[in-house]
Amino acid sequence: MEEQSKNKISEEEKQLHGRPNRPKGGLITMPFIFANEICEKLAVVGFHANMISYLTTQLHLPLTKAANTLTNFAGTSSLTPLLGAFIADSFAGRFWTITFASIIYQIGMTLLTISAIIPTLRPPPCKGEEVCVVADTAQLTILYVALLLGALGSGGIRPCVVAFGADQFDESDPNQTTKTWNYFNWYYFCMGAAVLLAVTVLVWIQDNVGWGLGLGIPTVAMFLSVIAFVGGFQLYRHLDPAGSPFTRLIQVGVAAFRKRKLRMVSDPSLLYFNDEIDAPISLGGKLTHTKHMSFLDKAAIVTEQDNLKPGQIPNHWRLSTVHRVEELKSVIRMGPIGASGILLITAYAQQGTFSLQQAKTMNRHLTNSFQIPAGSMSVFTTIAMLTTIVFYDRIFVKVARKFTGLERGITFLHRMGIGFVISIIATLVAGFVEIKRKSVAIEHGLLDKPHTIVPISFLWLIPQYGLHGVAEAFMSIGHLEFFYDQAPESMRSTATALFWMAISIGNYVSTLLVTLVHKFSAKPDGSNWLPDNNLNRGRLEYFYWLITLLQAVNLVYYLWCAKIYTYKPVQVHHSKEESSPVKDELQLSNRSLVDA
Repeated sequence: MEEQSKNKISEEEKQLHGRPNRPKGGLITMPFIFANEICEKLAVVGFHANMISYLTTQLHLPLTKAANTLTNFAGTSSLTPLLGAFIADSFAGRFWTITFASIIYQIGMTLLTISAIIPTLRPPPCKGEEVCVVADTAQLTILYVALLLGALGSGGIRPCVVAFGADQFDESDPNQTTKTWNYFNWYYFCMGAAVLLAVTVLVWIQDNVGWGLGLGIPTVAMFLSVIAFVGGFQLYRHLDPAGSPFTRLIQVGVAAFRKRKLRMVSDPSLLYFNDEIDAPISLGGKLTHTKHMSFLDKAAIVTEQDNLKPGQIPNHWRLSTVHRVEELKSVIRMGPIGASGILLITAYAQQGTFSLQQAKTMNRHLTNSFQIPAGSMSVFTTIAMLTTIVFYDRIFVKVARKFTGLERGITFLHRMGIGFVISIIATLVAGFVEIKRKSVAIEHGLLDKPHTIVPISFLWLIPQYGLHGVAEAFMSIGHLEFFYDQAPESMRSTATALFWMAISIGNYVSTLLVTLVHKFSAKPDGSNWLPDNNLNRGRLEYFYWLITLLQAVNLVYYLWCAKIYTYKPVQVHHSKEESSPVKDELQLSNRSLVDA
């Protein structure tokens, strides 16, 4: 049944063309997928990196309303990936979900670009000291519709494009085991390169040339991304959706609850197995029984009440297969480690807030006539991340492989752990840099002059920005690998959506942490760790070290979770063409053979 499912398309093509075709997927599809990712990320980042300026200078929205508009958009964009993943995994498939979501995003971008070009679709320019005319209801409606379409488009693109690219490598083929993790490295590299181009060139065009061209280039880039992606249709390895994964998980829970009073069978082989039913959701291998969370195994106990007859499909609300029970176990096991990445995002988020405020008070001149915009300081993070990815892929893995024997050098759990340690160092360093910045301000009598540039070079900030980039190259890519690798095969779009959800939660935790620190560090004399107006009078270093302490506690928590973590065991069915005498091979998550 599994072989029939895998070879269905190729057999039909042989009949139509009278000759065998090359296998679907593989490295030949990567130019199409990477071209799509570069253009799409260039479009998305170029569209939103400077959007706060567009809302305040072109639509004349008050700063708070503009900020809330973008915050609401970001929140919605973080929720829609779950919807997109559900659609992809349930019935539409990843290719068509990405395609239609990209078209929806394209419509939204086109709409906003047109409004930036046609004068009647935005308020008139401000004149002198006159009060600026705020965008009217119709003009704001165009904005909100464009942002809503963008949020819906993001919901289909974010959770699917990473998983679809990894799908192009057949996990049942031992010769391809290293290509998937290579894909994650180069996917993140392409994404980072596009972000770097967007936050430099496109932002400069928007500020210095015009918004029509500044938004038009991302819109065209998005169109090209759709063309590039669809152009590889005949080469892609398309995996059919296997029905709603959420329904299957709920069914296991309900069946286990119904049979909660039953005694567990003494031999796991007595539990219910059905390869034919599980074939569509186990093309890469069948999940085998694990001893953990044995209360869920009761969902696979066959009783007289199940009225199970030979060849009959059972009522899954009463009886589930072992494979489906193990799907739920895998999802539950992923939770603690998946959540551990939230605080790293919280630390990373400070670059766009307090680190940026630090940069604004420092000397950023490279020459007498040119200075780096404070908002472009993230360039150093991106460069560090890209450099680390190349180093990791070309040098680190080869060296580590000699010691571990693993093709990927180290497991993704080890990779995440290294990222956590580097992130702790980054926020620790940030605190000492702030002490140095304030000491220079005190020396020059600038403590109560928040708008005066402190005579200290912005180069002092590069270590913390760079360390965050290195941490992201280790932890974020390892985090993404973890979600994809350990998720049930039929839930990989959903797992990628969970990766984006963790990023979203990390940003929300940052907002909550800043709010609490600002509230509880306030003193009657008006002093505060995080002052509203004068950073020189604050205690930002305490805030950085608080995050450092929280990350250290989180690291201990992560190490404990990684120590007790059980990789999902997969019984791989090798293809008939392979010469290996072993038909079935039991592997831990198909690739991760060494416990972290």
